[in-house]
Amino acid sequence: MKIIIVDQKHGDTKSLVLKGWMRVLFTFCFLGIPVALGYYGYQLAAGKNADIYSDEAALAWAEKLQEQEQEVKRIREDTLAQLQALTLRLANLQARLLRLDALGERLTAISELEDNGEFDFSQEPAMGGPELGLGQGRGLEGFDIIAEIDLLSQQIDDRQQQLEILDTVLSDRQIQIDSLPSGRPVSSGWISSNFGRRIDPFSGELAMHGGIDFATGSTGVEVISVASGVVTFAGERYGYGQLVQVNHGNGYESLYAHNQDILVNSGDIIKKGQVVALSGNSGRSTGPHVHFEIHKNGRVIDPASYIHRTNP
Repeated sequence: MKIIIVDQKHGDTKSLVLKGWMRVLFTFCFLGIPVALGYYGYQLAAGKNADIYSDEAALAWAEKLQEQEQEVKRIREDTLAQLQALTLRLANLQARLLRLDALGERLTAISELEDNGEFDFSQEPAMGGPELGLGQGRGLEGFDIIAEIDLLSQQIDDRQQQLEILDTVLSDRQIQIDSLPSGRPVSSGWISSNFGRRIDPFSGELAMHGGIDFATGSTGVEVISVASGVVTFAGERYGYGQLVQVNHGNGYESLYAHNQDILVNSGDIIKKGQVVALSGNSGRSTGPHVHFEIHKNGRVIDPASYIHRTNP
């Protein structure tokens, strides 16, 4: 066997003749080394594949699968708990809406406002759908429940706004009712002198009596205001003795005379039924009583119709 060696630098060539055992050795090295390397690589790959399918690898994979199953189970339980919480909130909102509707309808009926169309508490809450037997249907999903909750929240906000407006209307109406004189200035006692012409107890002559007298039998009986308003006078006035005068608005005023003690001051804001004085015998009086007057637009009027008036 002849091997030719070329010198790339100088272009010279050399010949090497292999004979006998040298030829065998060269052939073995030229062919055997690649075969040996290939076999070694094959064995190495086979060993790695064997590791993949070993018992330890299978156990590790089983543990990972079990961890994933536990994670999926936990996520499912959390999701179910959230759905249950949303369902409970939905039920609470539905019950709250029903109560608001019932309250609104009752208030509009009491206030006789149900026919003006401004307040509508008759709208049903968002419920319904086809009736399904037990075990049928998929139930409410998370997005369905959230949509129902949003809708009910909007309806509840609408009801609350209507109730706030209704409360304002009723409050204004109550203010008007409270500021209109009605009832007696004392809870006990009797009428001893009516409004109109009478024989004056001091002069014995016919004279105009501008109010109604309530005999109390004794001093110290509570005198109450027949309407809410502002005290415009609290003190002594000729003929009236200790006097309380209250302006109720809309042209109405009430006067409480011949008191023993005055319990309010000029400028005080008082409520209907509030005690303003204690009855007495001050001023031009023949005995313990309350002289009660009502003025309308500056003119004295008969209090009788207001004494027997009942609130709407």
